[in-house]
Amino acid sequence: MKFSNTYIQLSDAFYQRILPSTVPEPSLLLWNESLGDRLKIDQSISQDPLLLAQYFSGNKLPEGAESIALAYAGHQFGGFSPQLGDGRAHLIGEIIDIEGIRQDIQLKGSGPTRFSRRGDGKCAIGPAIREYIMSEAMHALGVPTSRCLAVVATGEDVYRERALPGAVVTRVASSHIRVGTFQYFAAKGDMASLQMLTDYTISRHFPEIDLIAKNKTTENKSTEDKTSTSIDNEPKHRIVDFLEHVINKQIELIVQWMRVGFIHGVMNTDNTAISGETIDFGPCAMMGTYHPGTVYSSIDSQGRYAFANQPNIVQWNMARLAECLLPLVDENDEKALKKIEPLISQFSKNFEQAYFKMCSKKIGFTLDVHTDADNAEEKTANEVNNEVKDIIKNLLNIMQTQELDYTETFALLTQSLDDETAAEALKSALGDKNSNWVDTWITYLQSHKIDFNSAKKLMEQNNPVVIPRNHHVEAILKECENTGKMDKVEEFLHVLRSPYTTLPETKAFQDLPEDGDRYYRTFCGT
Repeated sequence: MKFSNTYIQLSDAFYQRILPSTVPEPSLLLWNESLGDRLKIDQSISQDPLLLAQYFSGNKLPEGAESIALAYAGHQFGGFSPQLGDGRAHLIGEIIDIEGIRQDIQLKGSGPTRFSRRGDGKCAIGPAIREYIMSEAMHALGVPTSRCLAVVATGEDVYRERALPGAVVTRVASSHIRVGTFQYFAAKGDMASLQMLTDYTISRHFPEIDLIAKNKTTENKSTEDKTSTSIDNEPKHRIVDFLEHVINKQIELIVQWMRVGFIHGVMNTDNTAISGETIDFGPCAMMGTYHPGTVYSSIDSQGRYAFANQPNIVQWNMARLAECLLPLVDENDEKALKKIEPLISQFSKNFEQAYFKMCSKKIGFTLDVHTDADNAEEKTANEVNNEVKDIIKNLLNIMQTQELDYTETFALLTQSLDDETAAEALKSALGDKNSNWVDTWITYLQSHKIDFNSAKKLMEQNNPVVIPRNHHVEAILKECENTGKMDKVEEFLHVLRSPYTTLPETKAFQDLPEDGDRYYRTFCGT
């Protein structure tokens, strides 16, 4: 493993230097071979389960690794905590993957730090395997996400409601910089560290910003009527550009969550990665029966992080990031606010456009569809878009009224284009009084000369046939806790890694929960 560590080169204000706790009997439970290959981990290591267990339990650091616990703050369910930080995680370094992307390697459940807040810093086997399963499923579904490299049993119990076998999970992410990281320094009034963090984050995640700024400065210098103001403003304008880039990443992420029915469950600002990756799979779940107000998290009693509220929360989180950046934009608060506020105000419109563009693909359309240019009755693109939106909204309303499963309904819709049995099953599910929706949809495809084969291909790329259904996840976690065997996990992952293809084993994990997940609850696992 070739470590190339940059975050640790920032000042000590950003982290605590601390080693993971040692564990008595580490044993490798799960190893992500394809991810290991992506990280260019030598076979001399990846083929040695005993060595992997030592490295990824924290008992022994690989050569070049440097262990730190990161500092950050965060809004948790709307309440601000000025100091949170890695209370049970250790960032052991960074590796450049085969695509040249810098990836953090972090051990989670690896012992207490000064950020533990009286916690034991440990992780039970259930939450560790949940993160492994869910992150691999999300990756296969095409959702931006952190991933898991390994799960190692520690040979010791951790104590929650009862004694549970302990484990350490290794998380791989393009960074662990969060909105809460910016809040940590903004709350302290540490502008030097805030500027350092911003510069580092731009360099690591959005280097194109500085490239554009450099080109603009060069152009300004070569213009005869250049002014010092136009050049001097570039460093501050890049902060606005940075915020815009982060917002766009968050919109892309939440749209993908909603495409597959994912509910994060705890979208605090300390769980919002600047990279736009899904991070922290605590009380997450997949929506079964469609309802925009679906909540599974046991700690979200007010529905703050409900399925359809996720876009609003991300906008709120981006407003908190914007607040942190204001002093870097302009010394004058009013001027800074004037530059940044439009980005936050525009969020809802930009999200809606991205959301309906995604939804249109789920029913075989693209939102830029046009009628024949020679047709005297040609409709404007906006009119066409609104009609497609109405078709989508009507379907979702029917699904909510009929209490239909989100994934199964869209899978049936996809299959119905060339499968009469699926078409009849779809109409039956929608109900007699709603069967005209199917006729409207088919007529619209035909009127816009959209080939059924092309529509189906588009739908197959956006509507999974299998997801990590909550009841299967729970059954597998329970078996792992009781037996320590990983056979079912590997079988489940084999199916989840091909979510858009029906494999011989797929059917075993497609059945719906008997209660429609009506009483399902998830827990944080800390």
